[in-house]
Parts: sequence; structure tokens; C-alpha cells
Amino acid sequence: MAELGDISGLTLGLLLVVCVISAFISAVTGGAGGILMFAALNVAIPLRLLVPIHGAVQLMSNLARIAYVREHIRWDMCVPFFFGCTIGSVLMTLGLASLSWQQLPMALLAILIFYTVFKPKRLPEIRLKPRNFFWVGIGTGTLGILAGAVDPLLAAFFVRGDLTPKEIVANKSVMQAWCHALKVPAFIYLGFAFSDHLGLILLLTVAAIFGTRIGVALLNRIDSALFFKLMRIALLVAGVRIAYQLIAQ
Repeated sequence: MAELGDISGLTLGLLLVVCVISAFISAVTGGAGGILMFAALNVAIPLRLLVPIHGAVQLMSNLARIAYVREHIRWDMCVPFFFGCTIGSVLMTLGLASLSWQQLPMALLAILIFYTVFKPKRLPEIRLKPRNFFWVGIGTGTLGILAGAVDPLLAAFFVRGDLTPKEIVANKSVMQAWCHALKVPAFIYLGFAFSDHLGLILLLTVAAIFGTRIGVALLNRIDSALFFKLMRIALLVAGVRIAYQLIAQ
């Protein structure tokens, strides 16, 4: 796999296109765009650099999305999540060097995704009370440091009929932005120099914000039934990719 200095102009152009498409998907479906971006960037960027770079780009992409749908934020959900996510992120950062069970969180995530997508109608949706998003935050903060993309985990808790599409996108974006923001001090602590890759981060960020703007414009025209169908499809794609990675290892 090439180091960052060896990325050709063509490869960089393709990565920018992928960032536009993935940000568009996240804005329209509420999920799976982040993991698509992560998978595509991993073709050209080594994993040890990818998690912090992806986190920085996703932070800015989510902030852009929040700006368009901020009036739909549910702080009673988000604030408990902030506390849990911070705890999970700190604990995982401190324990990362001795981690020996990387596959377990991904396996649990795959099970949760497939339950959400394929559950029979008689089984309940996952409708957590706002205060219980603290525990979602614990898992998301842990997984974010470990695996990078967190949108499939969060999406599983937002496939619920008591929230509108804009509420789902707004609150999920706020939670993702918090998780990705925590990666900045975490990876600085772990020795990553964001300044060494600032040019690439800025280029990918511009592409992601462009895709976000297009996606939000389409979100204003989409009905709830189609939104949830697209969200389940996006989740399924993410779940299949995670399952494939687990089997291939």
C-alpha cells in the first residue's frame, strides 16, 4: 500500500469523488457514508494514518450537516451521549496499546446492524430513552478510536418511526461530530501529527462538505418511507462489509 507521498493525481481525484459521494449518502440516508469513505480511503492510505485523517474529515462533514438541520437537534439525547462517548474514547485511548480483542466490537456491531435491517415486524424497534444514549456513547467512543467509522453503530439506534428524517440526520450528526472531535486529542496523545497531513485533510473536507450540501438539499424533498428504506439499504451494505472483514481475517 502506498504511503501518502506516493498518491498520484488520479488517485487523489478518485478519493475526492468518493468523499463527495459518501457525504451525499450520509446526508440523504443518515448513515453508511462514513464507512464507505473509510473503505475507499483505505485503498490509498495506510490504516495507521487513516483513522485520524478520516476522523478529521468526518468531523468537518458532520459540522456542515449540522449547520443545515440544527433546529432539529434533541439535546436530551445528545448530552447523555456526550458524556458516555467521552468516557469510552478516553478509556480506549489509554488502553489501545494493550488491546488484544479487536474483533469483538466489530462482531457485535455486525449483529446489531443485521438485527436492525432484518428484524420481523413483530419485534420492537430499538427505541432508547434519551438518557440511555449515555450507553450508546460508551460504545461509540470505544469503537471510534478502535475502528474509525461509527455511523453504522449509531444508525442502528435511529431506525425508529418516532423521529423524522431531519431529526435523525441532525442528532446522529451531532453525536458523530462529538465522537470524531474526541479523536483529535486522542490521536495527538498517541503521537499522530495532524499538521503533517493538513493539505490532504483540507481537500477531502471540501469534497465532503460539497457532498453534504447536495445531500441535504435532497433530504428536504424525500418522504419518510423512502428515507427509512434507503437507511436500511445503507446499513445493510455496511453490515455486509463488516462481516466480510471479520471472515477474511
